[in-house]
Amino acid sequence: GSPTAPPPTLRSRCARSAHSSTCLSCATALQVAKAGAAPRAARAGVVVRAAARANWLPGSDFPAHDHPGGEEILVLSGTFSEGGKDFPAGWYLRSPPGSRHRPASAEGAVIFVKLRQMRPDERAWVRLDTRDPARWRVDGDRRRCDLFANDDETVCLLALHPGQPLLAAAAPGVEAVVLEGALLADGQRLGPGSWLRLPPGTHSDVVAGPDGATVYLKTGELGLWAPQGAP
Repeated sequence: GSPTAPPPTLRSRCARSAHSSTCLSCATALQVAKAGAAPRAARAGVVVRAAARANWLPGSDFPAHDHPGGEEILVLSGTFSEGGKDFPAGWYLRSPPGSRHRPASAEGAVIFVKLRQMRPDERAWVRLDTRDPARWRVDGDRRRCDLFANDDETVCLLALHPGQPLLAAAAPGVEAVVLEGALLADGQRLGPGSWLRLPPGTHSDVVAGPDGATVYLKTGELGLWAPQGAP
């Protein structure tokens, strides 16, 4: 079946190797204030490029604001709303550079959000429910829910069997969030909510744990696009 919502945690893991000793951005736990205050970074005109878990408190309601660098969201729990539409846990939203929205959450929500990590000419709007069984397909020895793809990156959810490698083939860059089960990497168990970003050449030993794993996975030339302007 399709994945269930993970616990509201996000633990950062950043690979270090001879190829790279840093990652582009570290996942950060954010608690978003209730009712009415615009995002602080947007108010201040700060350029934000991040991958983060945001905890939206019940009654959160923000003024409309722009995303010149684009925004990508996976709803982990609760319900995220925008434009008069509700997106419960399992929904994937991708808004291109230049998009504008007024987000809210009446019941509260936990989301994985990525800001300013899209190519400037991207124009795709994506709104899809990963819990719809029709979205999932068999891809070799794994199950896959495709979310987005272009020449630079591929985004999907993967359901892996116990011991199955995270990647079926090498990739220039890898980013993953564990939604269910666990990944095993460098002797560490990365359970639900764990975040992983790896440079090229360091991912061959990342496998699903003894109970398997469901993960958000992004592969490709990650971090090519420099932020411009305000959030």
